[in-house]
Parts: sequence; structure tokens; C-alpha cells
Amino acid sequence: MFQKIIRGCVKLVQRYLPEPFIFAVILTIIAFLVAMPVCRQTPLEVVEHWGNGVWSLLAFAMQMALVLVCGSALAAAPAIKKGISALASLPKTPAGAIALVTAISAVACWLNWGFGLIVGVIFAKEIARKLRGVDYRLLIASAYSGFVVWHAGISGSIPLTMATPGNGLKEITRGALSNPVPISATVLDPHNLIMVALVIAALVLVNSLMHPKGTQVITVDPALLVEDEPKPVAKPDTPAEKMESSRLLSWIIALLGLSYVVIKLFFRGGSLDLNTVILIFLFLGVILHKTPLAYVNAFTKSASGAAGILLQFPFYAGIMGILMGVGKSGICLGTVISDGFINISTPVSYPLFTFLCAAVLNMFVPSGGGHWAIQAPIMFTAGADLGVDPGLTGMAIAWGDAWTNLIQPFWAIPALAIAKLNAKDIMGFCLIDLVVSGVIICTGLLIWA
Repeated sequence: MFQKIIRGCVKLVQRYLPEPFIFAVILTIIAFLVAMPVCRQTPLEVVEHWGNGVWSLLAFAMQMALVLVCGSALAAAPAIKKGISALASLPKTPAGAIALVTAISAVACWLNWGFGLIVGVIFAKEIARKLRGVDYRLLIASAYSGFVVWHAGISGSIPLTMATPGNGLKEITRGALSNPVPISATVLDPHNLIMVALVIAALVLVNSLMHPKGTQVITVDPALLVEDEPKPVAKPDTPAEKMESSRLLSWIIALLGLSYVVIKLFFRGGSLDLNTVILIFLFLGVILHKTPLAYVNAFTKSASGAAGILLQFPFYAGIMGILMGVGKSGICLGTVISDGFINISTPVSYPLFTFLCAAVLNMFVPSGGGHWAIQAPIMFTAGADLGVDPGLTGMAIAWGDAWTNLIQPFWAIPALAIAKLNAKDIMGFCLIDLVVSGVIICTGLLIWA
């Protein structure tokens, strides 16, 4: 029965899920058509809201691209790749391979979403090279499924933004948060850690059970696993070439950057915000690639994975503009959606409905920064009125933002580019993961409340 359900989900997604960019275009049209009657806005007003929003996420898009590229470059470091190859030799059965890929990618995503997403796919490809009979689609889906915990991890943009001091926090929450919320009250709260552990354990079990049987298994095409041979490095002769191959320069700049991180975190009372996470992975990558030129090459190769982010972020920012745009009616679509969930909430159910609201919005704006801009002014104020802990409100938004990424193909683009698959190849399996993880998260938020 379980296998029949899985095959049905896979066929459903294969038939109806378009390419991620087309998905963004369709969501834009839906938001446009809904905003007019619901918010009593004219077509001209909605067009202006869309155009005003297109470039509103440029800074955040740059941060997201750097998280992805720096994480990818770090995963491509020789020491990291050697460790991946050794781990890939451990599983002896397809189910064991699926379980190991799921666990490693989920833990890595909790640490850093860019690093986890990429290292999970690289690990899955390495297993596909070494182990026969494993379904390649499910391997990549398992590597991506761990992405559901990234916003509940230490690189989640929402908890990191909440931990960042400055007047902007008070302004965007309309005074509901006057002081930063430390990650000990969000990411590292015991309730959140237990939820993360249970979600990862459930994904490991469910993904293993989803492995197809007999002729239903689709193994990898060996051509997909062919990689470019590394170019031989000539002995440096000129002063320029010697600088490019200087390990000393790499160590100097890396120690400079990491020293700043240590000073900020341990001597100046700074927080582990998004920019700090980027710096850590940037300079660790510089060290592990040994020479400046090697890191430049790895960074350049990794940058291609950010193409989908660069193409689609303006469109999702435009959708965010529609959701946040206020016309002559004085109503915006994002407020209507959020208020609808708030109106049916109690202090206990509020985190759950905040999570569901964020999950709906994530289909239109798959961006933590976008969610923060839309929901922070509304949800934290309402949460304060209901007496809900702000750390719980923030994590409910974060979990909702991450949860529907399992069926929103936007963030799968880099992984799919590495795996050389399409979104429809993996999203059928991810649909099952969506249901299983959703039950755990909803229950966990109710208990936390």
C-alpha cells in the first residue's frame, strides 16, 4: 500500500509540476489575480506594487547567493571530498544508503543550509558511484529532504535576524521586540532541538521505506556522474603565479577573517547572524583549498549553482511586493492572510496557525527575508497581545518557511543542477516527507506553546 501511495505521488508530480521558473511565473499570476478582488485594488495598483517590489530583496539575495556559493565551495574542498568518499563506502544496501544520505544532509543543513544542501547531493552522487541498485531519484530527494530543518538551524535567516541588534528589529516588529532574541531562545531552545531530532529521525525512516522494489528502481545513468578532470597545475614561475599559489596568503587572509569572527562573538558580545555565518564558511573554504587560486576556481564553479536564485529572486520579490502593497483601500494581501490566521488563534494555537500562515506564504515568497518583512510587523505584535513568547513566534514562522520548501522547487535548483535531474524527478518523494514532517512540527509547536 505504501509503495502504491509513493508511486501515485511521483506520477502526480511528474505530470503537473512545471520547471521552477514557470512555477514562479504562475504564482505571480495567481497573486495578481487574488489581490484585486480581496484587497479591492485596481490592476494598475497591483502592477505598481509588483514593480516596486522586484528589487526589494537585492541585499538578501546577495546574502543567500553567498551562503550557497561559500557553502558549495567549502564542500568541494579536497579534505571535505575525501571524507565524503570514505563515508560513501559505508552503506551496503540501498535502504542503508538512503538513511545515511538523509541523516548527513539534514545535520549539515541544520549547521548551514548552503553547505548541507550541496554536500548532501555530492554525497548522494558518490554513493551512486559506489553502490549498485539504489534509486538515484530517491537518493537526491533524500539529500534535499534534510533542507526542511535549515530554518530551525544555526544558519536560519529568521532566528539570526532576530538575534541581530539594531533599531531595525524594533521598527519592523512595531515595537513588539525592542531587544534581540538570542538563539538560545530560538534555535537552541530544547523544544526546537527535540523537534529537529524527531523530524530527522522520521525522514531517515520514511525515506528508507520509500525505496522502490524490483523494476520500479531507477538507477543512475553513468553519464550523469562524469566530472571534469582537474587541470594539472604548472609550477609557478612568475611573481604573480607564486602569489596565486601561496598558502601563506591564504592563511593570512583566513586568520584575519576568522580572528574578526572570534572577536565579534566572544569579546564583543556579537551574535551568530547571517553575515557571520557567511564569513565563517568563506574563510574555512580559503584554508581548506590551501591556495588563493584553488579557492577562486572552486568559488567560480560553485557560483553557477546560484543562477536560479539570481533569476527567480526578483520575481518572488515582485510577488512579495503584491502581498505587501497597500492601495487606496488600505488593505494588503499579506495582512489579509495573516489576519485570517490570527483571528482564529488562541495563545496555545497561535504558534500552529503562525506556522501554517508562513507555510502558505512560502509558496509565493520562498525567502526567509520575505517572510520576515511580511509577517514580523503582524505576527510579533499579535503574539505579544496573546502573551506568546517571541522566540516561539519566530520559530513558528521559520518552520513554516522551511516546511513547504519540500514541494516548492525554488531551493532545489542548485541541488538539481549538480545531480542533473529535474524538480519533478524528486518532488513526489518530497511530498511524502512533507506530510510526515508536518505532523511532527504541528505537534511540537502545540506542545511548545
